Amino acid sequence: MPTRELSRRNFLRSAATGSVGAAIAATLQAQGFAASAPLSTGSAQRNGITVESIGAYSVERLNEILTTELAEFSDFAISFPPAKNGVKLYRVTYPSVIPEKKNRPTVASGLIALPDVDDKTLPVAMYQHGSVFGKDEVPSSPENSMETRLMIANFAGQGYMVVAADYFGRGLSQEPNSYIVKPSTQQACLDMLFAAQMACADFGVEMGSLFVNGWSQGGWSALVFLNKLESVGIPVAAAAIASGPPDLYAMLNRWVNNWQEVDAVYIAPLVSIMLHAYEEYFGLPGFTTSAIKPEYQEVARQLYFNEQDYNDLMSEFPAKLPDMVQDDFKAALAMGDDRFSDLLQESHGYRWRMTTPMRVYTGGIDEVTPVYLGQLPIGYQQIIGGATVEAVDAGPKADHRGVFLTSLADAKAWFDELL
Repeated sequence: MPTRELSRRNFLRSAATGSVGAAIAATLQAQGFAASAPLSTGSAQRNGITVESIGAYSVERLNEILTTELAEFSDFAISFPPAKNGVKLYRVTYPSVIPEKKNRPTVASGLIALPDVDDKTLPVAMYQHGSVFGKDEVPSSPENSMETRLMIANFAGQGYMVVAADYFGRGLSQEPNSYIVKPSTQQACLDMLFAAQMACADFGVEMGSLFVNGWSQGGWSALVFLNKLESVGIPVAAAAIASGPPDLYAMLNRWVNNWQEVDAVYIAPLVSIMLHAYEEYFGLPGFTTSAIKPEYQEVARQLYFNEQDYNDLMSEFPAKLPDMVQDDFKAALAMGDDRFSDLLQESHGYRWRMTTPMRVYTGGIDEVTPVYLGQLPIGYQQIIGGATVEAVDAGPKADHRGVFLTSLADAKAWFDELL
């Protein structure tokens, strides 16, 4: 596939127009855009951003995703309007920095799905993907990611530009998995947005209103990304959070110390990945061996470092997370008096005074994010006088995927109203 390098001049020309583009340009300039040193909020100034065409989805292909493939993905009762336009797909590689590693330079990847329309100013839906076990089950490889295909079909197939980061350690990134690591997640998403802004000049389009959404891990990622966007002054029209855990400390305590029968069997391997990610990114030597029982330490290590496929390892994990972790870990988490608990508290996604309207989506039989956890931002924002956060109930029969599908349909209609 053809690959092209994007120029700094094109970026500046594109960023100078449009509210989102102007805000991005101002952000980069305020952070010293012209400086040669890497910047934690301005790595788009460096060379090395490339955009590779990876094909296109015709209207017929998009409608197949919204019907046949949707039925294979979930039996939750929902339908989507047919696509109006085809979509061009691009894999982006871009330079970034790792905040936890003193802004060490790195390279990450992501997706731009460009609607094949005549409009020159496009609304942007920046999507944060959910938990994946495979390194290539990411937006920049949409054929390996059903959630991404649905996002493309429902949004890009209706005229939105869809932008999505793979995160550090996923996709083409050579870093360890940054699963649920807040600063790196914010950085990967922010620099992907900057890279997409650069690409707009080559595409001959401008960014219009910016919307943020995500599911599961991506719901949390969307929250912390929104926090970053608001902190640097980039306007967001609205945010949609599907089954996103806004409070990681509460989430881990719920899974570890208050396990319920509804909880998914894959939570134990996911948490093992998270524990390894915190050891790697925050510099906690020996943390995973102190947290995970000896009989599960090797399988957890193999999963984190992609040495074996999850499907070959899943039977070696316990069905319940409390059975995987050590008693001292449970006790420390319950008291919240260790370094890991501090990091979880710092990694929240809702405890600031938001300015962006938001909807949070929950379901009655969600096997990952309980209703009361997913709705925490509502009361908190009411207390401190923040933006309006509305609850959307996907229904008593909505599992984790059902909540995701409900969010796609509802958020699209809501975003349309705000254009």
